Amino acid sequence: MTTSDAIVVPGLYVGYPGVAFGGYVAGLLAERSGAKAVRVDFRGPVPVEVPVRIAETAGGGAELGDAGRALATAAPAELSLDAPGAPSWEEAVAAAEAFRAAPPAGVVDCFGCGLRASDRGLRQHCSPVPGRGLVATGWVPDPVLAGPGGFLPPRLAWGTLDCPGLWAGRLLGTQRPGAVTAALTGALLRPVRVGAPHISYAWLRSESGRKHVMGVALTTAEGELCGLAESLWVDPRDAGDAGDPRDARAPQDAGDPTDTGDPTDTGDSGPAA
Repeated sequence: MTTSDAIVVPGLYVGYPGVAFGGYVAGLLAERSGAKAVRVDFRGPVPVEVPVRIAETAGGGAELGDAGRALATAAPAELSLDAPGAPSWEEAVAAAEAFRAAPPAGVVDCFGCGLRASDRGLRQHCSPVPGRGLVATGWVPDPVLAGPGGFLPPRLAWGTLDCPGLWAGRLLGTQRPGAVTAALTGALLRPVRVGAPHISYAWLRSESGRKHVMGVALTTAEGELCGLAESLWVDPRDAGDAGDPRDARAPQDAGDPTDTGDPTDTGDSGPAA
């Protein structure tokens, strides 16, 4: 039996202009699934400020969008990923400050990594940590974003598993501006307390053509693991369209995020969220 209703993504939670932030979308679907680890596949742009159908599906899954034409789907998954040790708090803060001092090309007003005040975004301002082969940021979740018990709501905590992968691909690999998340497989392992310092970091796992696979981790300032994810990002089809993410196309079936496969096999789906 499938149960469905409608949700409206508030305009605060944008990624690219007019498109819901992929990490927030993943979090919504992960909450609806209820599985410990969830894989979310992005099929098309989820709009903000308009009602969109959300439904539970067979096998503990969930989908967002019209039946038969989902914009994003989620299913229980296995996540086998060994994270490198977290950078120190001092290293992560230095990386965040470097990002803000000289923002990389292509930064947009994203809830996850845009140059916003802390009460309007997650400030996942990741840049390379010297000698570590990863990007990182030190950040403190704003109390304004708190849910019950003084913790970051899961749908927002999932956002910290999205944007760091973008900056790992951009700053450690060959990923182009305008890339989109095609798939995100993640798990939240402990609550994220607002007002407490945290470290987000990501590393490049593999690249093939337009496809880029990253690992992402979220820890406390002391290095206790709070969340872990593997993400697949896909470049726009044409370099001339790199500034407009709505021209990007994600794989119709991204498959295993570790299987970068044939980069020319990109299906006919709409742009990823």
